[in-house]
Amino acid sequence: MIHSTSLLPHNNRFFLFSFRSKASYSHSDSHSHSHPLSFAKSLSLPPSSPQSSSCCRVARVSTEALELSPPPPGFNFRREIARLTALRDELAGCSTLEEKLRVVDADSRVRRLFGSSHRRNAGTLARVLTALRLDSYELFMLKCLVAAGQEHVLCLGETGPPLESPETAGGSLKSAFYALAEMIENLDFHDGNASAGFGKMGMTLEDHEIRDLNKLLETLAQIESFYDCIGGIIGYQITVMELLVQNLFEGQNINWSEHMHKVKECQIFGIDAPTGLDLSENTEYASQAALWGIEGLPDLGEIYPLGGSADRLGLVDPKTGECLPAAMLPYCGRTLLEGLIRDLQAREFLYFKLYGKQCITPVAIMTSSAKNNHEHITSLCERLSWFGRGRSTFQLFEQPLVPVVGAEDGQWLVTKPFSPLSKPGGHGVIWKLAHDKGIFKWFYCQGRKGATVRQVSNVVAATDLTLLALAGIGLRQEKKLGFASCKRISGATEGINVLMEKRSFDGNWEYGVSCVEYTEFDKFGITEGPLAPKSLQADFPANTNILYVDLPSAELIGSSKNENCLPGMVLNTRKPIVYVDQFGRHCSVSGGRLECTMQNIADNYFNSYSSRCYNGVEDKLDTFIVYNERRRVTSSAKKKRKHGNKSLHQTPDGSLLDILRNAHDLLSQCEIRLPEIEANENYVDSGPPFLILLHPALGPLWEVTRQKFYGGSISEGSELQIEVAEFFWRNVELNGSLIVLADNIMGSMKTNESGDSILQYGQRCGRCKLQNVKVLNKGIDWSYGGNVYWKHDVQRSETLQIILHGNAEFEATDVVLQGNHVFEVPDGYKLKIMPGSKGLAIQLDPIEQCMMDSGSWHWNYKIEGSHIQLELVES
Repeated sequence: MIHSTSLLPHNNRFFLFSFRSKASYSHSDSHSHSHPLSFAKSLSLPPSSPQSSSCCRVARVSTEALELSPPPPGFNFRREIARLTALRDELAGCSTLEEKLRVVDADSRVRRLFGSSHRRNAGTLARVLTALRLDSYELFMLKCLVAAGQEHVLCLGETGPPLESPETAGGSLKSAFYALAEMIENLDFHDGNASAGFGKMGMTLEDHEIRDLNKLLETLAQIESFYDCIGGIIGYQITVMELLVQNLFEGQNINWSEHMHKVKECQIFGIDAPTGLDLSENTEYASQAALWGIEGLPDLGEIYPLGGSADRLGLVDPKTGECLPAAMLPYCGRTLLEGLIRDLQAREFLYFKLYGKQCITPVAIMTSSAKNNHEHITSLCERLSWFGRGRSTFQLFEQPLVPVVGAEDGQWLVTKPFSPLSKPGGHGVIWKLAHDKGIFKWFYCQGRKGATVRQVSNVVAATDLTLLALAGIGLRQEKKLGFASCKRISGATEGINVLMEKRSFDGNWEYGVSCVEYTEFDKFGITEGPLAPKSLQADFPANTNILYVDLPSAELIGSSKNENCLPGMVLNTRKPIVYVDQFGRHCSVSGGRLECTMQNIADNYFNSYSSRCYNGVEDKLDTFIVYNERRRVTSSAKKKRKHGNKSLHQTPDGSLLDILRNAHDLLSQCEIRLPEIEANENYVDSGPPFLILLHPALGPLWEVTRQKFYGGSISEGSELQIEVAEFFWRNVELNGSLIVLADNIMGSMKTNESGDSILQYGQRCGRCKLQNVKVLNKGIDWSYGGNVYWKHDVQRSETLQIILHGNAEFEATDVVLQGNHVFEVPDGYKLKIMPGSKGLAIQLDPIEQCMMDSGSWHWNYKIEGSHIQLELVES
């Protein structure tokens, strides 16, 4: 680090690598005399020969070399990959940093820049590096950067675009370093003190440039350390270029499947839509699975991959103009991250009501430095006192950023000297990072065996029993990985879940539930769009990234010292990269960065059989899948709705409509009349037909919620918000706005021995009863142009608002509540509204001391068979 000692600690050790084999094709064929697994809707990869079996078209991978097509003009990918692979192989055999430096010094690019062919310049460069006070490891990383062909990242002192190729000896970096060296030589070095002279060089290296160089060294150190399993900086560049070559083959209509490329010892014979439990049809088994999930809550952790840059959301702080991560999106009155925790607390509250025990689930959150993601999430958690769970129940671990490359030649894109354009490397790094940061051991110390994984932008993932049933089956049947899935919408930017059949070279057959990312459809020949004769991808279910993982199995993959710990490596170049380069030019280029996909950890869990399997193989696998209606599984707020765009898909506006559809489905089952919600296009220029926002602790299972609501109606244009778990609705007619807010929704805060405020479930809850009540008021001003419905930021003309402080209770029976009212009930009191001789009779009484904790009434939960029954108990 400049003006200090070593930037980052490092270890001198052997690097263990796993290298890709060259992709190849086979012209062999195989025959089976048995009846193999039937692929009724299957997509088999393109056949390698006309003699392929008619039962199932297959694609083969063999060791026969595949000649690369001519490289694009100006850059030879094959030659560069070969050069870097040889360098990586040599570095892998080194045991000390000194050996690695000798190896990298021998590289042609490094020799050209740092070598002795220009002895005078080489000497001054050495003095420059001495003045910078770089240690051996930092120097090694910079030389790896140069060896990887990225010397332009160090383009110091340039004021315009370079005129020469970075491959030439007189390139921009060398010129810049020589200019810097000349300046050092011409300075007055007092008593030969190079560092004193360097200190006068503010005109050449400003403070911000020193900070940028230090940040570059940090980035390089993270790449070299985290991606050690594929060869560090050099291996990262090799992988990027290999994926770019695959994309080149794609453009030439050559089917080079990435899955085939990575599975070096297998032939992929076909993929099919996997079968699994449909939660919406097999309701009895679904209820039982959800109970397993509740019962197993003390064995479960929660994992949130929140490190993504969420560029499509375009979220900006309105006060500072700072770009914000998706977790900070204000949605339905709170941030998306708060919504995740509310859903989790609702499941914990249900566990408490059934078993009378406090259960706090440990939460691991993967963050990144993109858009100050880590700082924003940490600050939010601290501001909300860690959601009443205690700091010790959270682990935040930061994923490294990786450089974005241009698709034409694999060059890192640069925004200014020492500053490559960097973004998070995808959520698939989570398994290796969790191992590196001790997250698995942290879960084990708290007695956890499995975990549920969900993304912050999916606002409906915890609806009804989807998550609980997924986790319940995973725990009960000791599965390694599970997917929650649903029907896929054609054209959606989401992958598909597949049942994959492979043949290993030892003759065994391998089966597993996995996924194919939407960016990889072309490689599997999966058609997309309305013009396709048969859009095969519509036959496959959507990959939603709602997962159950067995923690020891995931750690086994995350700790592996090869590319398996970085599952599903892809380089998506479909979307243009827009940025401002080091010369101030606004650029839009084809490019991407190396990304991993967390769900492709499934590729490591295939089951092997000596003979080809018949139908029903899914029941025997370590991987599994469950289905539910789409709006109860996935609806994302992941991209900003563009002005004039008629599509609401994956926008906050569209996801709110799915929340309201779920509310309609739930309350309709409670004999409550309410308007239908039509297709999204009917609400492009108007608000939704109503707003209903129910706290998840009212269930979260709909079977529970249905017993708290019965009868009545909700008129079009009405608003209902219930923020209390102990709630009773019987024959309520709502025409207008009704809002119930409680301080103690699920319990009250108590300070533990560590000084943390902890939410104690079931203690001193707020309570609300409404029976035979009509609510009539003007409600939301739907004509107001400033309403943002998905934020729940609306203007109201009138409302009925009930505010419960502490353990306050509210009861209204046989009354009409018309017009604008606010009933605010103090802690320790019960407010009753009844018919009076002249209108309403309002009675405020203190709660008896013996009922302060439990309340004057409560819902008693009990399990009967595979169902939960509620009983209203009056104290």
